[in-house]
Amino acid sequence: MHALELTLILLGASIFMVAVLRRLGLPTLVGYLAVGVLLGPYAGNLAGDSDVVRTLAEFGVVFLMFTLGLEFSVPKVSALRAYVFGLGPAQVCGTIVLVMLAALVLPDAWVQSFVPGGIDWRAALVIGGAVAMSSTALVSKMLTENRELETEHGRRIFGILLFQDLALIPLLIITPALSDGGDQWRQDLGWAVAKAVVLLFVLLRFGPPFMRGWFLRVARMRSHEVFTLNVLLATLLFAWLTGKAGLSMELGAFVAGMLISETEYRYQVEEDIKPFRDLLLGLFFITIGMKLNVAVVLAAWPVVLTLLILPVLLKFALVAGLVLLTRGGAATAVKTGIWLAQAGEFAFVLLALAMQGGLLNEAAMQPMLAAMLLSILASPFLIRQAARIALRVSGQEWLQRSLQLQQIATRSISREKHVILCGYGRSGQSLAHVLESEGIAYVALDLDPDRVRQANKAGEPVVFGDASRRETLIAAGVHRASSLVVTYADTPATLHLLSVTRQLAPTLPVLVRTTSDGDLETLRSAGATEVVPEIVEGSLMLASHALALSGVPLPRVLKRIRSIRDDRYQMLRGYFHGAEEQEAENIEEEHLRLHTITIQPGVSAVGRSLSDLPIGLARVTAVVRAGRRIVDPAPDLSIEAGDTLVLAGTVEQVNGAEASLLKR
Repeated sequence: MHALELTLILLGASIFMVAVLRRLGLPTLVGYLAVGVLLGPYAGNLAGDSDVVRTLAEFGVVFLMFTLGLEFSVPKVSALRAYVFGLGPAQVCGTIVLVMLAALVLPDAWVQSFVPGGIDWRAALVIGGAVAMSSTALVSKMLTENRELETEHGRRIFGILLFQDLALIPLLIITPALSDGGDQWRQDLGWAVAKAVVLLFVLLRFGPPFMRGWFLRVARMRSHEVFTLNVLLATLLFAWLTGKAGLSMELGAFVAGMLISETEYRYQVEEDIKPFRDLLLGLFFITIGMKLNVAVVLAAWPVVLTLLILPVLLKFALVAGLVLLTRGGAATAVKTGIWLAQAGEFAFVLLALAMQGGLLNEAAMQPMLAAMLLSILASPFLIRQAARIALRVSGQEWLQRSLQLQQIATRSISREKHVILCGYGRSGQSLAHVLESEGIAYVALDLDPDRVRQANKAGEPVVFGDASRRETLIAAGVHRASSLVVTYADTPATLHLLSVTRQLAPTLPVLVRTTSDGDLETLRSAGATEVVPEIVEGSLMLASHALALSGVPLPRVLKRIRSIRDDRYQMLRGYFHGAEEQEAENIEEEHLRLHTITIQPGVSAVGRSLSDLPIGLARVTAVVRAGRRIVDPAPDLSIEAGDTLVLAGTVEQVNGAEASLLKR
C-alpha cells in the first residue's frame, strides 16, 4: 500500500473513532486501540505492511517518556515525598512480588491455563511490573477534570503515579537484559545496570550546564522553527545515545526531558513537543491494537475475563490496604484503589519488550493484551462510581462529610447578606481583601487543604469544601447570601456549579470569571449574572494606559473605557448622573501628572541645584542627562544645559514650574 493511502486510512479511521468515543466520554487512547484492531492483520488488514507505522510508533513512546521527564521536578516530588517514596514503592514492589509468587507457587496446570507455554521467574517479574503500572495519562486527566487533584485520595494517587513513572526506568533496563536467556543473565543484567549508572551519572552531572547553554544559544536566534527543531534533536539525540549504549531509547528521552525541566525553557518546550507527542503516541496505540487477534481472544474469553478481573482486584486490594495501613481512612482507601486498579500505557511497552526478547509467546500475549485493553476501557466508568462505592463501603465517609459540612455551616451561620467565594486562589484572596476592607462578610470554599489551613491560621473565613456540591452550598448559606463569585476560570466546572446554584437559589446574583470572551453567552445562558473575561479586562487596562501616555486627557480615557464596558457588561449599562461625574470632568486638573522639560542654554535654571529650583509644589522624579536616566536625583544635583527634567504634579503646578524654569 502506498504511504499516502495508509496515512489517509489511519487519519480517517482515527478521527471517526476518537469523535465517537469522545461523545461517549471515553478516553481517546481507546479509539486508537480500536483503530488498530480494525485495521490490523487479524481483522481488516487495511494497513497492509505496518513497518512504517511501527517505526513511527516507537518515536511516540520516546516522546511520551520525554514529556514525563519534563513533568518530573524535584519540588513536585518533594511535596508528595511521603506518598511517592512510601506508598509508591510498596505498591509497585508489592504487585511484582505477588505476581511472581502466584506464578511460582501455583500448580503448573493453573499457570498453563492462563499463560500458554508457562512462564519462568523472569517473565513473571516483567508481567508483575506491567500489572503494577496504572494509566498516568487517563488518571491524571480525570483527576484534573474532576478537580480532585488536591483531595486526600488525589494526592495519594498522584504520588503513586509519580513513583510508577520512576519505576519504569529500571524495568526498561532490566527487561532487555533478562530477555537474552541462558546462564549469562546475571552478567548481562549487571553489565546493563553498570552502563545505565555510568551513563546517567555523566548525563546528570554534565548535562544541565550543557543543556542550558545549548538552548540559550538557540533561543537567541529568535526563530520558533529552529527552537522546535532543536527540541526534536535533543529528544532523539539522547534516545540514540542510550540506544547505542545497549539500553532503551525511552530512558534517554526521559533523561533529556528531566534535564530540560530544570531550565527556564521547560514550558515552551512542552508546548512545542505536544503536537508531535500526541500524534506519534496515537500511532503507538494503533500498533498495540494491531497486535490483538480478536478471534483468539473470543476463543479464550474465560481466560481473558479472569486476567481482567484478578489483576484489577489485586491492585485494588493492595492499594486500599496500603492506604489503610498509612491511616488514610476507609473512604480514601477505596477511592485510591479504584482509581489505580486499571492497566497503564507503559504495560504495553514492557510486554512488547518481553515478547521481542522471547520471554512471552504469541499465545500468552493475546489474552493479556485483551485484558489490559478492557481494564482501561472500563476504568472511566469505575472511577465515576468511586465516590458512591466509598460511601456504601465506609461509614466514615459520611462522618467526614458531615464534619466538613458542620465546619462550613459554623463559619456561615452568623452571616447574612454575605458573599460566597468559590475558590481561594490569587483571584479569590484579592477579592476577599477588598470585601474585608469594605466591611462585607464572606465565606470562601476551597479544595486545597494546605491553603485552607494557612488561611485559617491567618483568621480568614476559609473552609475546605467542594462548591459544586449541593449540600456544601446549603451549608455555606446560599439562601442567605447576597451574591456568589466563582473565582477560578474553569468553564466546565463553572457550568456545573451554576446548574446546582440555580436549583437552590434561582435569584442569587452569580459572578463568574473566564479566560476569554468566547464563553460569555454560554455562561450567561447557564445562569451567570455577569461574566468577567480576563483577556478583555487586560486589554482595557493596556488601552487606558496607552491612551493616557499618548496624551489623551484622562476624562476622555475613562469615558472611552466606560463605554466599552457598558457594551460588554449588562450590569454597567445605564446610571444616574450626579456630582461624581462633575468630579470626573475636573480630574485632569486635580490628578497628578508627569511632564518633561528640556533645559535650554541660557535659562535661569542652568547651574542651580535641584533644591534651589523655583518649581513650587511640583517634584523632580528623574533627570535624563546624555541619554542616562537618573531616578530620584539627589537635591544637590546641579542642572546642566541639555538636561531633561521629569516633573510630577497637577496641571497647575507643572505649568507654573515650567514657566519658572524656562525664564532667562
